[in-house]
Amino acid sequence: MTYRLLDHATDAEVEVDAPDAGSAFADAAAAVAGIMLAGGVAEKESRDISAAGSSPEMLLYGWLEEVIFLVVTEGFAVSRIEARVSGGRAEGTARGEPLDVARHGFGTEIKAPTLHGMEVRLGTPSYMRFILDL
Repeated sequence: MTYRLLDHATDAEVEVDAPDAGSAFADAAAAVAGIMLAGGVAEKESRDISAAGSSPEMLLYGWLEEVIFLVVTEGFAVSRIEARVSGGRAEGTARGEPLDVARHGFGTEIKAPTLHGMEVRLGTPSYMRFILDL
């Protein structure tokens, strides 16, 4: 895992350094899961996840929205996500289990990602910096 939570007055600011774009998207998803869930998630099931975007920033925005939707709306506790990025698409597999708040906890609710201050450089290596509205 190569993400860092940075100091921010009211929201969560995340920085990702990864060897490639797929790893960066996987780490961004791990940051979302780490903020929302206390842990202890088993890899019992899997769910497909995908996003598309007209720019690297819009692709990341859509990806983060999908991860948040998976946890909050579909009630799926994410342990790990494998991701692949090609062109304007990110696709992956989320591993985890049905959300059980008593077991997994529910740390901080994320309302949405924001485009404000978002920085995305995809390649080898890849870098991301983004803010999550809490």
